[in-house]
Amino acid sequence: MSTTNAESITSIMSGGGRPANSRRPIKIVETSLRDGHQSLWATRMRTEHILAMAEDYDQAGFEQVDLVAPIQFDVAVRYLKENPWERVRLAHEAMPRTRLRALIRSRNIAAFDFLPDDIIEAWVERLYANGFRVIGSFDGLNDMGNIVPALVRAKELGASTFGAVSFSESPVHTDELFVRKAQELIEKADVDAIMLKDAAGLLTPDRVRTLVPALREVIGDRILEVHTHSLTGLAPLVCLEAVELGADQIHTSVWPLATGNAQPSTQTLVRDLRALGYQVDVDLDRVDRISERLLEIAETEGKAVGAPVEYNGLHYMHQIPGGMLANFRSQLETAGLSDRYDDLLVEVARVREELAYPIMITPFAQFVGVQAVMNVITGDRYSVVPNEIKKYALGYFGTLLADIDPGVLEKILANGSANIPLEPPTVIPPMLDDLRAQYPDEDIDTLLLRAMFAGAQVDEMKAAVAAGGNPDNISWPVLDLIRTLAGATASGRRELSAGDIRISIDKGARDAA
Repeated sequence: MSTTNAESITSIMSGGGRPANSRRPIKIVETSLRDGHQSLWATRMRTEHILAMAEDYDQAGFEQVDLVAPIQFDVAVRYLKENPWERVRLAHEAMPRTRLRALIRSRNIAAFDFLPDDIIEAWVERLYANGFRVIGSFDGLNDMGNIVPALVRAKELGASTFGAVSFSESPVHTDELFVRKAQELIEKADVDAIMLKDAAGLLTPDRVRTLVPALREVIGDRILEVHTHSLTGLAPLVCLEAVELGADQIHTSVWPLATGNAQPSTQTLVRDLRALGYQVDVDLDRVDRISERLLEIAETEGKAVGAPVEYNGLHYMHQIPGGMLANFRSQLETAGLSDRYDDLLVEVARVREELAYPIMITPFAQFVGVQAVMNVITGDRYSVVPNEIKKYALGYFGTLLADIDPGVLEKILANGSANIPLEPPTVIPPMLDDLRAQYPDEDIDTLLLRAMFAGAQVDEMKAAVAAGGNPDNISWPVLDLIRTLAGATASGRRELSAGDIRISIDKGARDAA
């Protein structure tokens, strides 16, 4: 990586902001409103949180702000009981200067099974109709046939499009493969940008030195953007190295929703890029205001904040996204096998190899993880086979990059559900006409939610919205203040007065007695 010259450092330290010998501009895609809280807050950011920061976001100068992927719709409907489409509309109204972007997950969007073409096309159309002018997609197998139709439709509507090349480490995930996939996205979808998507935080500076120049060479004047996570502590260096080698945009997250499981810190990387002489037109004063608001939410609601992690070589074996690790511990504790945690991580790596190295992102990280848990709990590997594993092995989710271990495939076919046909369907029947007939008074946005969320989940969300919101998610200022005061009081007595209201917290008296 290039060394910083004295003139650049002097300019920045004296408050100059941009060095006199500026190099090319580097753009920032800010991810806190999507991937930051997905990685650290289990996607529990509410619409009110977003709107409270909207003005600062709109004035901060980000190239784009990442707002939604399918999981934001999923959590909003199932847990927060908020209408995710209304969130989208309100965010666009509150940030008129900002290019908000949406990410689509292959052909399953928020489900595990593939959805029919009429749902996928309508989903893209409604993203555009509700304000998105930057739309992209990824596929966990890098089967570009699964995402090209959506990208083509988005482009027809007038959106700027990006296609993801999903990164992984394995014998089959070579630079040549990723270059070929990028070429396919350009030739078949004419995307405006290629996103190098490293969901498991596996990129290293050494790998960047071969991969980024190779991608840069084949994509021409299209934008190359880099998205990684800080799971091994290498993400900031990876981003800086990628910029030095030709990346145009990097994905960052505002602290406290940065580092750890999330993206590297916006504040740190902007300063580092400027120190290297790059032009980064981001207002850090505005970013710091966003940071203050995020920290306030975290403190008030007891949410985590990002913290740097140590390098962990085992991560390159199992490649599990950070959010899944806590779930694994919980599952093993429930089964009375908490002492088998390290065994589980090794089993994940073994299962992934046997299953032809699926990339450990949704939904395949969940598929591999569940199979590994079953193998550890039962002690008889592949004696229990989830439906999704059998469908994966049979090609229901796309073309595999290698062959599944023959002995494992035999067990999967023998022990998996007999109700799953050995040949995947060539056409999935359309859904929209039936949904319109069943719910004639509902708009297309609600029908699309019904296509993805079974049972009464959409009805429960609608009822909560009509009643004024989910009681579990309504902000109660006085109660929040009490919680904050209690959390800040280790022992002794603390009081706070405001007008006729006095709050008193007394800790330690009972213990002393």
